[in-house]
Amino acid sequence: MQKFATDTLVCLALAFGFAFPGFAQSSSGTVHGTVLDPSGASIPAAAVTIQNPVSHYTRKTTSDSQGKFDFPNIPYNNYHLTATAAGFQAATQDIDVRSALPLEVKVSLAIGAETQSVTVEAGEDLVENDSTTHTDVDRDLFDKLPLNQSSSISSLLTQTAPGIAADSNGLVHGLGDHASNSYAVDGEQITDQQSKTFSNQLPVDAVQSMEVIEGAPPAEYGDKTSVVVVVTTRSGLGQTQPHGDVTASYGSFGTANGGFNLAYGGQAWGNFISASGLDTGRFLDGPEFTVMHDRGNEQNVFDRVDFKPSQADTLNLNLSFTRSWFQTPNSYDMQDATAWTGLVLNNGGLGPNAEPVGSTDQRSQIDTFNIAPTWTRVAGSHAVLTVGGFVRRDGYHYYPSDNPFADFVPDLQSETIGQNRTLTDAGVRANISYVKGIHNIKTGISLSDTIITEKDALGIVNPAFNAPCLNADGSPDTNLALNNPSLCGGSLTPNPAFSPLLACYDLTRIGTLPSSDGCPNSTAGLYNFYGHANIRELALFFQDAITIKNWTLNLGLRFDYYDGIVTANQVEPRLGFAYKVKPTNTVLKASYARTLETPFNENLVLASEGCNDAVINSLMSIVQGYPCLNAPLRPGTRNEFHAGLEQAFGRFLVIDGEYIWKYTNRAYDFSVLGNTPITFPIEWDHSKIPGFAIRASVPEYHGFTAYVVMSSVAARFFTPQVSGIGATPEGSTVFRIDHDEHFNQTTHLQYQPWKKGPWFGFSWRYDSGLVAGPVPCIGGNCADGPNATANEVDVSNLTPDQQFEAGLYCGSVHATPTMGISPNGLCPASQYGSNLVKIPSPGTENDDHNPPRIAPRNLFDMSVGEDNLFNGDRYKWSLRFAVVNLTNEYALYNFLSTFSGTHYVTPRAMTATLGFHF
Repeated sequence: MQKFATDTLVCLALAFGFAFPGFAQSSSGTVHGTVLDPSGASIPAAAVTIQNPVSHYTRKTTSDSQGKFDFPNIPYNNYHLTATAAGFQAATQDIDVRSALPLEVKVSLAIGAETQSVTVEAGEDLVENDSTTHTDVDRDLFDKLPLNQSSSISSLLTQTAPGIAADSNGLVHGLGDHASNSYAVDGEQITDQQSKTFSNQLPVDAVQSMEVIEGAPPAEYGDKTSVVVVVTTRSGLGQTQPHGDVTASYGSFGTANGGFNLAYGGQAWGNFISASGLDTGRFLDGPEFTVMHDRGNEQNVFDRVDFKPSQADTLNLNLSFTRSWFQTPNSYDMQDATAWTGLVLNNGGLGPNAEPVGSTDQRSQIDTFNIAPTWTRVAGSHAVLTVGGFVRRDGYHYYPSDNPFADFVPDLQSETIGQNRTLTDAGVRANISYVKGIHNIKTGISLSDTIITEKDALGIVNPAFNAPCLNADGSPDTNLALNNPSLCGGSLTPNPAFSPLLACYDLTRIGTLPSSDGCPNSTAGLYNFYGHANIRELALFFQDAITIKNWTLNLGLRFDYYDGIVTANQVEPRLGFAYKVKPTNTVLKASYARTLETPFNENLVLASEGCNDAVINSLMSIVQGYPCLNAPLRPGTRNEFHAGLEQAFGRFLVIDGEYIWKYTNRAYDFSVLGNTPITFPIEWDHSKIPGFAIRASVPEYHGFTAYVVMSSVAARFFTPQVSGIGATPEGSTVFRIDHDEHFNQTTHLQYQPWKKGPWFGFSWRYDSGLVAGPVPCIGGNCADGPNATANEVDVSNLTPDQQFEAGLYCGSVHATPTMGISPNGLCPASQYGSNLVKIPSPGTENDDHNPPRIAPRNLFDMSVGEDNLFNGDRYKWSLRFAVVNLTNEYALYNFLSTFSGTHYVTPRAMTATLGFHF
């Protein structure tokens, strides 16, 4: 790999071996300008402002003694530029930052009375003539949003971009796919899953601006492209006077948060550093609305350094480290594990190891660091070279309960398990941008090596899971002294499904194991699984945005080579057009992308090679009741089509929407290892995902601003499962996966009646509900119990607490954590229902057209703040108050999801934040 990378860099140096004399970032540009009077003389001390009324991006500066001004680190977008000076009339013009190439601007001011107003012309600068649908959000907008404290960037994405289905624990599903999203942070593409239980997220304090691409991805983006989040981080370049914040907050569940940000620099250097810490009693979304065993903490450090050794070169270095530690939330069953485990309850609260069991106490720790240097060099007015490298590492540790038998929860977890895995992604990237005439060309190469190491230690803690003997009624016998079918006697018969191999790791069995079983030890112990793989990827791309009058044509071609546990490659055309109808400020657009969908890296070795391991094979075969599928994960292929419309209505409203069709061969999902919390990727035969995404924005008008985002996505997946350990019976049935949602929307209103006064924010989120897990229904295929009939439902396959979590009732009897809806689990169909899950009517359940769904929910958040309490100039104090789930809505994210189980939305959470700004 090292030789491959070295050879590639040498080839790049030879191919690009000419001088590139500026500044650029891979996701941002620079605006250079001069303010002139009518005679052409420079105007010093002119106030210059650029803004985008839709993203709310605003920057201000002052021209120097030669009338020059600079705006570095500007996210790609349209902007409205205004210059004012004493004795001159204000001048405005529209500018378009579309590449890393510095944009040169001249602003001429006419002599006359000075004006200060910034006017947005009648909608012309509100729409973008771009074939790729995207959402632009700047810090000036999201800085005031009420966000979830422990998953702020996921919460930000959910609230501001269309096409996002909100799942628990900071996970977001983009346009019908399971977390198939990527973050391009200053040009570095991060494709690891950004959920709190997979990887630590980029702190939102480090983000200046986001471009969320929901449309067909440009050729420069690959791997996970359902939603691409292009992030521009904050910079200290040009900040000749230090600026920063010190904040402290406290809120519900004992949540305490402290942060520090500082930006400082000059014309040739800059540094932005951010540090924050969080401690809370509700870190994850729990399986109960009541918070239990859910404490967690997180520490973030982000540092961006910019240095310009010459006018021709700029060096940039991003450094970050995040550590999180958190408990796995308990359900009532887990919190009272002793009572729910008969073998413990009947043994005076002691497990088979003669030690007190107590509550389940599983925890996790994730350590993430990232190092990403970048060098840019600009040649004249046409070309710029960017070369960068990156090393990112996630270290994930999952800790079982100290007493392994506390991890046994009937119908939830039959094995105790610990995990220590690392995911290291290292690579280099280089691209050239060339802008001239009608062409905006970008071509580049990237090379990466993802090093995966997986270590799992598991033991069976359910005595019925691999019982050697069966009772007369066919049920597993749980006599702990029996560890071999030869010991079965009396009314007991040998269990034909018994696995002698798994008996070596059955911690419930007492006594010496028979030597004939071939166990590594004479007594049962933990089984250790080890997996390692290197995933090497090479990508080449070319794209050109051609502008011809009112037309923009996007032509792109990408080549991906994937070399890991399997090998695959693909040539991928990316095409699009946009046409702007200037008289009506309308943009019509359509696009197409062919993509290579690469497997998720988290537990990829386990998923691909687990069936080759005898213990994993036996474990999964017992769980499923049929043989383990021996098929490694392979990259999938996708064809996606987008057609959209963007329309401005004067300067008061802009609407951007598109319809989407995605057809994927080998579509990804997740499953679980046995009955444990460890998940791994799998593939279904194919999927079809149609839907729409819409955003409507109201630019600021007399202190008022608003936006609405909405979407509908049908995620139709087709069996059989074609890869990953585990398997489903052969067939060609279709089902809606648990990130399918008919409709969701977020409305945000923000109002500041006076510039020197408080502001108010209000958000409304509506979710029609994701597809639910196995909720018993009537006359369908919803995991009906063994005694279900056309007129009666059997819920005996759920524990009382699971019935309570699903909000089940039978007539006037509602399930509680300790009492189900009926003594025998049977309920007449006419009296059966749920407050939290939408269950199909009797005989109408259909996995494709009418599956059980989480009941619709409305969540309201609000915030209010004053950014300058004491009317300071240089130093300011701020005070903010935010409430998440204002009405304390009692609702689910999901129920018994194959991937993540059951999770409730957060109860009402209030947070007060005090800040000092300088």
